[in-house]
Amino acid sequence: MLYLIGLGLGDEKDISVKGLETVKKADFVFLESYTSLLGRDRESLSSFYGKDVLEADREFTEGAEEILSLAKNKNVAFLIVGDPFSATTHTDLVLRCKKEGIQVEVIHNASILNAVGKCGLQLYKFGETVSLVFFTDTWKPDSFYDKIARNRAAGLHTLCLLDIQMKEPNLESLVRGKVVYEAPRMITISQAIQQLLFVENSRKQQVFDKETLLCVGLARMGYPTECIAYGSLQQLADYDFGPPPHSLIIPGQLHFLEAEHLELFNMSTRYRIGETKGCSKEYCQ
Repeated sequence: MLYLIGLGLGDEKDISVKGLETVKKADFVFLESYTSLLGRDRESLSSFYGKDVLEADREFTEGAEEILSLAKNKNVAFLIVGDPFSATTHTDLVLRCKKEGIQVEVIHNASILNAVGKCGLQLYKFGETVSLVFFTDTWKPDSFYDKIARNRAAGLHTLCLLDIQMKEPNLESLVRGKVVYEAPRMITISQAIQQLLFVENSRKQQVFDKETLLCVGLARMGYPTECIAYGSLQQLADYDFGPPPHSLIIPGQLHFLEAEHLELFNMSTRYRIGETKGCSKEYCQ
């Protein structure tokens, strides 16, 4: 049996009772370590769960041969930050198990897709979620621009998931026949906004405006240090949200209750611009 177990967003204690019971009886426990981040390290999970937790990086997970081989005869717990189906990689893993006759059980948990509701925006008013990846000198994908435009035209909110690269191979080294991994890096809200505005300047369809469009920045949702701020793209870009993971929401048409709730995080009314330049627990909570 392969168990896909959502861990939630914060730390090792966010796992459900059912998930914890499953981990304790598993023969092998793996932590998927590249589609999202947990607020604690793998050693903390091992200590709390009383099991040796092994790392499953991108190559291990997407290849999946070892996972599938073990799950044919053993109970394998595959731990996923957030919910198991927040990333398409895990859907592919389930399909491969089904093709090989391996039983799968899924144990759900909170993910960024529902945790964003804490900012006050109603979840059923979100449109298509978009992903923003790191731009390079030769590759600046902008398909997200059209999706955000469609969402805004329909009055729907857009959740922007920001790229996380935990173990990416260096392309120049690959060309030379070597496998050398880049240092981990994650897009910040400020970087994401710079990329949004770069595409706006190129496409000029007035989907974004850095001074008047009010958006929501979220950092470390589910952590004790989570941070939410509501302001213009320029205000959010200038604000220090602290360490990743970060997310960005571009609101659509607001219900009056959404508008009232967002005011709890309004950067213009909660502090004087220039006086508070970084995320603090007092401000964000």
